[in-house]
Amino acid sequence: MKNILKNIAALFAGALVGGSVNMGIVMISDSVVALPEGINPADMESLVANFHLFEPINFLMPFLAHALGTLVGAFIAAKIAASHKLYFGLSIGLLFLMGGIQMANILPAPLWFDMADLGLAYLPMGYLGYRLAK
Repeated sequence: MKNILKNIAALFAGALVGGSVNMGIVMISDSVVALPEGINPADMESLVANFHLFEPINFLMPFLAHALGTLVGAFIAAKIAASHKLYFGLSIGLLFLMGGIQMANILPAPLWFDMADLGLAYLPMGYLGYRLAK
């Protein structure tokens, strides 16, 4: 029973910490790479309506937020888990991938970004987080 509770805590902690890292990077991203003028990053309608103004550099911070959030979350989950550490690292990657797919359906990002983001920022980072925790 103790191992089950520890594994459940690992999943919740990984999701919470990984999500916090993701949101932290998203929140500071405008100060690192300025968005095109007139875009309100806190307003989803503003983002969708003006996404065509984004240049390739504007996709750097979202990618880093997704990749580093997943990496840190998977690391935490694998580090805390009592058993099946690989599954917990990859579970965080899968959880974040589902969020990434949802965002890819909402925001009209270029295909190259969606492919790079969905292909590199989630499951590979989940695996890397597990490997780093091992």
